[in-house]
Amino acid sequence: MPHPGTPALLCAALIAAARGWPVHPLRPGAKSPALHGERTCPRTGDCTAGHRKWEQRATCDRQRIQSAWFVSPFNVGIATGPADLVVVDLDVPKGKGSSDAPDGAESFLALCERAGEPYPVTYTVRTPSGGHHLYFTAPPGTRLTNTASRLADLVDTRAWGGYVLGAGSIVDGLAYEVTDTAPVAELPAWLLNALRPAPAPGILPAITPSRNASRLARVALEREQAAITAAPQGAREATLFASARAMGRFVAWGDIDRHEVEEAFQAAGEAAGLKAYECRSTLRSALNWSIRTARPRQMA
Repeated sequence: MPHPGTPALLCAALIAAARGWPVHPLRPGAKSPALHGERTCPRTGDCTAGHRKWEQRATCDRQRIQSAWFVSPFNVGIATGPADLVVVDLDVPKGKGSSDAPDGAESFLALCERAGEPYPVTYTVRTPSGGHHLYFTAPPGTRLTNTASRLADLVDTRAWGGYVLGAGSIVDGLAYEVTDTAPVAELPAWLLNALRPAPAPGILPAITPSRNASRLARVALEREQAAITAAPQGAREATLFASARAMGRFVAWGDIDRHEVEEAFQAAGEAAGLKAYECRSTLRSALNWSIRTARPRQMA
């Protein structure tokens, strides 16, 4: 007999499929896939020619969906890549002491403002934790993948290789609910540029400080420039920020011109894989703070 909760979740799966979004079953009340893994693959049915993962087996076929959701109250996983979707996941801080931390929505709004673009109007789903999923259509011919905190803290994205829980799914007794029924918007150009895979680190152009720069400032600039270039993905912007703060005092003391620091660090940041606008924004704020708060030089 079908589970009492099955009809609502079956309906949610069919609604998603009717939009052209391939779905796959997730464990009841949970976020993990309910399909078998490679170790337990029977090599039959869809997997006769070899194991097929959930992304490959996600479907819009009404009959297959009915057969699956009729027997168990599965949550609904939407395979974002095959659905030609990019979903921006705006999360909320977790744990104690996080009440003053900005949430994903605030961070995303700041990104929109930085790009000079309005907060997008699109199909939106509220998650049980209080976060939001913003749905966008992926540009034709573009194959984006998942990101985690690449745009900002508590701002993740799901594309190829990822999935989201569709509206109607239930976790911890709470449902994913549609909060904006607007049509799914196209992925904004500024967001597409920010999500494109970072280019391979390039050759760092040689930046020679002017003769007016002190020897100590020259050494510091070279050291910080090398640190930015070598920073691993996920720590590049933070390294750029720290390096700019470290050099700000030399600018404040008159040991080196500001434009020389900005030129060197802009080149290093872009060579490391950061976007040009990310470098400019980070450098501006970090140098402004460092110059403003620099203590007088300690004389021997």
